[in-house]
Amino acid sequence: MPIYVYEAKNPAKGCAACRKGVEVKQSISDAKLTACPVCGAEVFRVIQPPGLAHSKTDLHYRAKRAGFSCLKKVQKGEYEKMY
Repeated sequence: MPIYVYEAKNPAKGCAACRKGVEVKQSISDAKLTACPVCGAEVFRVIQPPGLAHSKTDLHYRAKRAGFSCLKKVQKGEYEKMY
């Protein structure tokens, strides 16, 4: 089931949860929320990028963020440091 993020339309009237963004697990066929489930303030759905957890780019990014280096094979027995 997808997880949708909702934020307060007017942050001054919303609670701390809907000002930052409330994550709600909903079916695609469920209606959009119009009120915050915590405080009842008016909310809107925030469009999120798709999760690409297993792409090659993501793996390199996660390795770099964790402090590892990635190597690229140049020729047999030789590798070049990518970053």
